[in-house]
Amino acid sequence: MDLTQYHRAEFQQFVQDHLQEDPALLLFSYHGKTDFDLKAAVHQIAARQKAAKKLPSWSSNFQLIFPPGISLEQSSSATTAEFKARGKRGSLMIDLTGGFGVDSYFLGNNFEAAIYCEQQEELAAIAKHNLELLAPGKFQMVSGDGLAYLAHSSEHFDLIYADPARRGTGNQKMYKLEDCEPDVVSTWEMMKGKADTILLKVSPMLDISQALAELPDIQLVQVVSVKNEVKELLLHWNRHSPRVSVRIEAIDLGLKETSFSFSFEKEEKATSKIGAVEKYIIEPFSAVLKAGAFRTFGERFGLKKLDANSHLYTSSTLPEEVPGRIFEVIEEVPPKKAAVKKLFPSGKVNVITRNYATGSRGLKEKLGVKDGGEDYLIATKTQSGFKIFWCQLAKEE
Repeated sequence: MDLTQYHRAEFQQFVQDHLQEDPALLLFSYHGKTDFDLKAAVHQIAARQKAAKKLPSWSSNFQLIFPPGISLEQSSSATTAEFKARGKRGSLMIDLTGGFGVDSYFLGNNFEAAIYCEQQEELAAIAKHNLELLAPGKFQMVSGDGLAYLAHSSEHFDLIYADPARRGTGNQKMYKLEDCEPDVVSTWEMMKGKADTILLKVSPMLDISQALAELPDIQLVQVVSVKNEVKELLLHWNRHSPRVSVRIEAIDLGLKETSFSFSFEKEEKATSKIGAVEKYIIEPFSAVLKAGAFRTFGERFGLKKLDANSHLYTSSTLPEEVPGRIFEVIEEVPPKKAAVKKLFPSGKVNVITRNYATGSRGLKEKLGVKDGGEDYLIATKTQSGFKIFWCQLAKEE
């Protein structure tokens, strides 16, 4: 891939001058008026706009080059990449699926040397350019199959990292590791023989129990959310750590980082107390729900569930340090449009449904409201049937 045009002064100046403008309008307004590739320049603008929150320091570095949209969308954010890099250090690491290079860069910072592998030639060329600017002399770049390189390498790695592709032919999503690329399941023994630690970033849609059945050596599973949106599912193996039972950690990287750990064995033994709505309703963070800590969560914090399958909890006292959102119940609300209109004349109220007769979109249409404001309607199934509660946040998120 020829990257020469990206280094031209007029190309870079155009990107800087129009960074806050509409990419579509730029294509129209400057068509035929530049002596550089206008589409490529506008793509860089659009990509930087998308990456402004995800990768702020990269977005503002005009020497870096951004790849096509799908590669940017699938890359880690700086927040999650920095989290993965915690505690990872040593002499040599390898990223088998380098992609845009975000994880390679943040993980590689703690190693004396790093190897980046990527099969897509254009993406590998972009990453080579970027990584040489960000970490001169750190990376050996391999344009090709990472697993094939690993199989023939005589090196022993402190860390092997991989982010198996989550889509196959036809762009369908994959929910089993064995259906992803590279196939880390069939090559697992080879990988273990060449590393002290292995870290896999897999689809958040992956079934955790299925993943552990496919890779029974995994010792730690981390479900990572950012501001209550699940972003990553991480599988850890360490040669020097005995596998007694798999530890599951749910981590939310919000304004205040929270975590909740448990094991499936403890979850099986835990019991749920079911009760009617009290003063507070507690909604666990999405990472806790994805991890499957339904009974353990309530038992640990002394909370009652509203229904066996609702995964909302209640308490008469304000819980402390609970990894979730806490709502104070104002009153029960009838599922009638007129009643809701009287309470919220503006038509704005945030709607949350959990194990309710309809989803949040359907309920909003039925009640004639749109999300907004500081009030919440929480609709769920309780022991006495489907109910809606008017609530307000008891603590700032």
